[in-house]
Amino acid sequence: MDMNNQSEPKEVELSFDDFFNVKLVDLDMAVETKEEAIAHLSDLLDKHGVLSHQDDYIVTVYEREVLGITGMGDGIAIPHGKSDGVIKPAIAIGRNTKLIEWESYDNQPVNFIFLFAIPGDKEHATTHLRMLAKLAGKLGDVERVARLKQVKTYDELLNVFKS
Repeated sequence: MDMNNQSEPKEVELSFDDFFNVKLVDLDMAVETKEEAIAHLSDLLDKHGVLSHQDDYIVTVYEREVLGITGMGDGIAIPHGKSDGVIKPAIAIGRNTKLIEWESYDNQPVNFIFLFAIPGDKEHATTHLRMLAKLAGKLGDVERVARLKQVKTYDELLNVFKS
């Protein structure tokens, strides 16, 4: 084997199909506060086998919230927690029926929340950063955000991110 011709391992392409799950989406969420939104979405994660220790996970979400703003603007927030209480990486998605107060870059409330759940190990931390960057990049497109706000089904939601 010629050691000089070894190629670096290629990064695996991340797909929204790998992180989005119809069971982790609530497009008709009806909560009053940021805390209720985080609790509701983490309940979805827990109910569908993503979390082993929901309380530990929620603590890490709030620890991250203290570190910096997770409201991107345009009514969208991307809170996230990295915890040993997470079994597998996932994103719970909620669209609230009304705007709720959330610290955001445009100082406006939000109604679309993408709650990341990431296992505490280093491998998943890297995947988390890549997925967060990919999602944030997609949400930086004004036309895509406008389409996102109009979705009525999980398939429509997924198509917004695949296009």
